[in-house]
Amino acid sequence: MYPGAHVDRFPDKPAVIMAGTGETLTYRQLEENSARLARHLHEAGLRRGDHIALLSGNDPKVYEAYWAALRSGLYITAVNRHLSPDEIAYIADDCGARALIVSAGLREVAEQVAGKTPAVEIRLAFGGAVAGYESYEKALAAASPEPLADQPRGADMLYSSGTTGRPKGIKQSLSDSQVGDEPGDPYTAVFGPLYGFGPDAVYLSPAPLYHAAPLRFGGVVHALGGTLVVMERFDAEQALAAIERYRVTHSQWVPTMFVRMLKLDEAVRGRYDVSSMRVAVHAAAPCPVEVKRAMIDWWGPVLYEYYACTEANGATFINSEQWLRKPGSVGPAGMGSIRVCGDDGAELPTGEIGTIYFEREELPFTYHNDPAKTDDAKHPDHPNWTTTGDIGYVDADGFLFLTDRKAFMIISGGVNIYPQEIEDALALHPSVLDVAVIGLPDEEMGESVKAVVQPAPGAEPGPALAAELREYLRERIAHYKVPRSVDFAAELPRTPTGKLVKRKLREQYL
Repeated sequence: MYPGAHVDRFPDKPAVIMAGTGETLTYRQLEENSARLARHLHEAGLRRGDHIALLSGNDPKVYEAYWAALRSGLYITAVNRHLSPDEIAYIADDCGARALIVSAGLREVAEQVAGKTPAVEIRLAFGGAVAGYESYEKALAAASPEPLADQPRGADMLYSSGTTGRPKGIKQSLSDSQVGDEPGDPYTAVFGPLYGFGPDAVYLSPAPLYHAAPLRFGGVVHALGGTLVVMERFDAEQALAAIERYRVTHSQWVPTMFVRMLKLDEAVRGRYDVSSMRVAVHAAAPCPVEVKRAMIDWWGPVLYEYYACTEANGATFINSEQWLRKPGSVGPAGMGSIRVCGDDGAELPTGEIGTIYFEREELPFTYHNDPAKTDDAKHPDHPNWTTTGDIGYVDADGFLFLTDRKAFMIISGGVNIYPQEIEDALALHPSVLDVAVIGLPDEEMGESVKAVVQPAPGAEPGPALAAELREYLRERIAHYKVPRSVDFAAELPRTPTGKLVKRKLREQYL
């Protein structure tokens, strides 16, 4: 299914509403604009399997580009707008983007990216003029709204940083189906019936659309004829106001958002009617037991959790009733079979902690341009068992519990942060002799990023140096990756071979 399937029934129904401004994109407009963009890209020479990249804040045009790709057999890569120009250019080049679509709201960074991506052939900017880009609006006006005769289904190809900190594209195989064929993409096939999405659904999306879940769930809403309400940015009280104003039935959150809503004054929380909510999904990071219990007490048993990843190699699902029986669990397998293995690869008995693999009939993804990383994700003896490095155990009833992350990846506010990238950026600073970056528990963010620095001889540790290092990082990496705090140590724990023992360092703080 796709938006065009619903135009005859409700052409003027909102497909996207911006929560703050009320700006609306109807199903007719979404269908016509995505068809125009698909035709423009086709006439420019793009064909099935080619790539387009998108750099935008939360905006209805994100879904015009998304559906243009999905109805053209193209891959679309939505890029994190908070990355530096060099990081964005790397992703555009690595995915082989032939077209780059940007928002004029990101003019400064978009203009810098234009100069760093010579291989991109087509550059379009919407919402205003951007140097180095053609007008998106003029391009669409010049293109026919008639759908292409052949509309092979495309897919997203999103990036998730590896343990080295270099982003890696997660590539799905393109299907042989047309965009209008049933049951549609795998997300619609799984989540549509699971959470009761349909034409009566009003789905609130409070997160950035460049993330996998917000982007894909919006696609599910459109495939099944619902209305997507998008917040420009998350704000705890405004989220509650949007639920009441638009009579939201479905939503998706990360635990940090729950924390911020729970911290609102009781009178503020009680001011808004959230009784329309039927399904409040949460994912992306472990949710503290006490936080989830408080949300169920407040909203009722409408919380649904899933554990999955951008790679879509497997998933677990759990509803409120199940969770109340098994607090802390992320549920039994709902896609793929769970295999928990020890360091030697042997499958472990029930209750023992190890690396979590999902068994599928075939490999569901590859890391673009990185066969070594793809191989690392496979079990050494079972190539159709794959892992993203999470650690946990399964109880006697088949319910999965997460206990740790391999490679000490940090999840802050539902976003994955990889310490090595931060360490590498600091390593050459003249005042740094050695550095380790770790994640520490944080009530609001899930984890906060801390850097522990061994100063170089002659460097004076203290608040001034900490501020200098954080500013130094802000010039080199995305701001959300910069450590919230910097501590100093006379020496960092390393093995005789020079390996940093992060667990020992982290235990000192815990």
